Amino acid sequence: QLQASGGGLVQAGSSLRLSCDVSGRILSIQATGWFRQAPGKEREFVAAVSWSATSTYYGDSVKGRCTISRDSAKRTMTLQMNSLKPEDTAVYYCALMRPKFRTVLSRDRDYDYWGQGTLVTVSS
Repeated sequence: QLQASGGGLVQAGSSLRLSCDVSGRILSIQATGWFRQAPGKEREFVAAVSWSATSTYYGDSVKGRCTISRDSAKRTMTLQMNSLKPEDTAVYYCALMRPKFRTVLSRDRDYDYWGQGTLVTVSS
C-alpha cells in the first residue's frame, strides 16, 4: 500500500528526490516518514512529517540537507535530498503511521505500513 520510488546512483554532492505513494484503504493517517538501512547497519530514522503538515522532523545525519513534504490530496510524500554523501547510501523506506497515542515519529515500531524500499547509492 506504500510504493517508494526515485532511488538511483548519483555522485556525491548531487540531489535526489524520493517519492512515496499511498494507496488502498488507509483512511486515517497521523504521520509519514522515511527510514533507511545501509548494509550491515540498523534501520535509521531520516525524516517524518505529520499528515496535517504542521510538523516536520529530521534525523541528525540529514538535518539541513533534506526536506520532507506531503500532499494529502494526492496521498503522496516526498523526500528531497541535497548535498548527498557516500554515507547516505542505503535502502530508503517510506512508512505510514495511523492515529494512535504516545507515538514517537523517529521510532520505527510506531509505524504501521511500510513501502518496499528504494536503493540510493552515492558514489564518491
